[in-house]
Amino acid sequence: MAGHVNILKLSVGTKSVEGLAKWQKRPQVRTADGHPRHVTRMWPRREAEIVAGGSIYWVIKGVVLCRQRILRLEEVVRADGIRRCGLVLDPELVPTAAQPRKAFQGWRYLVPADAPRDLPAGAAAETALPPKLAAALSEIGVL
Repeated sequence: MAGHVNILKLSVGTKSVEGLAKWQKRPQVRTADGHPRHVTRMWPRREAEIVAGGSIYWVIKGVVLCRQRILRLEEVVRADGIRRCGLVLDPELVPTAAQPRKAFQGWRYLVPADAPRDLPAGAAAETALPPKLAAALSEIGVL
């Protein structure tokens, strides 16, 4: 979709796409309407481009492995009184081609041209490769 931008984010402490899915099913990370929500400290300046069709691309153990469409942004104020951004996500985790990424703090914008491609339907049902092996195969053009 033209006119949108994505977000690239580390999934800290997650070892697999399945682990991310399990974490997102916890009631503490769900919105009132049942969608998973990831809370981040900074509010994106490019909000309109994000909600115009953007996704969050998850980096798991140094490799982008999946994405989720961002449905909306909502304000979250916790007990400390600080305003944060809640990225409300589509529950579907879409597997992507493995793309290695170095560690970084926070999140980064990811333009569509630099985003890894979605894997074909049914690829999620296949046995997942270890992230480092998937990244190595991706680097040489096998995946």
